[in-house]
Amino acid sequence: MLVFSAQYFVQFDSIFNLFSYLTFRAIVSFFTALFISLLIGKSLIAWLQQLQIRQVIRNNGPELHSSKRGTPTMGGLMILLSIIISVLMWTCLSNPYVWCVLFVLIGYGIIGLIDDYRKVVHNNSNGLMARWKYFWQSVIALAVAYTMFSLNPNTIATQLVIPFVKDIMPQLGLWYVLLTYFVIVGTSNAVNLTDGLDGLAIMPAVFVAAGLALVAWATGNIHFSRYLHIPYLYFAGELVVVCTAIVGAGLGFLWFNTYPALVFMGDVGALALGGALGTIAVLLRQELLLFIMGGSFVVETLSVILQVIFFQLRQKRLFLMAPIHHHYELKGWPEPRVIVRFWIISLMLVLMGLTTLKMRSM
Repeated sequence: MLVFSAQYFVQFDSIFNLFSYLTFRAIVSFFTALFISLLIGKSLIAWLQQLQIRQVIRNNGPELHSSKRGTPTMGGLMILLSIIISVLMWTCLSNPYVWCVLFVLIGYGIIGLIDDYRKVVHNNSNGLMARWKYFWQSVIALAVAYTMFSLNPNTIATQLVIPFVKDIMPQLGLWYVLLTYFVIVGTSNAVNLTDGLDGLAIMPAVFVAAGLALVAWATGNIHFSRYLHIPYLYFAGELVVVCTAIVGAGLGFLWFNTYPALVFMGDVGALALGGALGTIAVLLRQELLLFIMGGSFVVETLSVILQVIFFQLRQKRLFLMAPIHHHYELKGWPEPRVIVRFWIISLMLVLMGLTTLKMRSM
């Protein structure tokens, strides 16, 4: 929005040239999202308390979580509003990649909102029926996948970038649609599974978004993309502004979500954030890099899958409780210790992922 205005006013005052610089817009996008979330956070929490939008604790969860009962949920609305406003203000709105991310962010946010609302109204942790949740997640993901494939069939935008290997980028063809579907839906649900402790999901999401911002900057720069042997994508640069908005909104939310949390993200935030990160990774052709940088989300998801398989085969539990963060809680780790150690591991994984890009240039 402001980018279009600046293009008009630049003829009168050179100060508006600032709006044409990606780095400047990325920085102000971060601060805009951060300040919006900090500004509306307290009022949103009070509004949620007034409406009695409170967290419903699942019956088979850790007993320690009974103290969290009554904490406001749906705090993800704070994240979504901050990201959307910042992105609309500071990105070039003619960029199709920006609209793809916003479409998934809003669409998955609505699914999560309905899920959270049903939990509160019916006072149980079931929420929206799983088949309907996955159905609408699939519709949105497939719509994005098919649209992007239709715009760029069998081009560099549908090749698979393999970490550590610079000379092999296979053309996916129609497999691009299937891969995009699994990445978007899988990342969305992985972040949702991770969101079980105060601040546990938001900080890894912030780390991954920051990492993807650097990747988007390199991918949208013809010289750096050539140096790193990654595809040069003309529209990728604007995703830097989207990523920094996610980082700013996430840190603003963490101000209220840090232990002990004043508000929970809810599915409205977790599903939307995960879907947005998955979409950005797909648009940048970095699905495998996301697998590395978002390793904490991967481990949380695998722990649930392994728990189910192991119990069906052996009638025993592999972990004391899944997702795995509950396993460490039941082993006696204080909640802040579990959270901070997951943060440290997430940061290490993001740095490892970025290192793989550097190794492609060697």
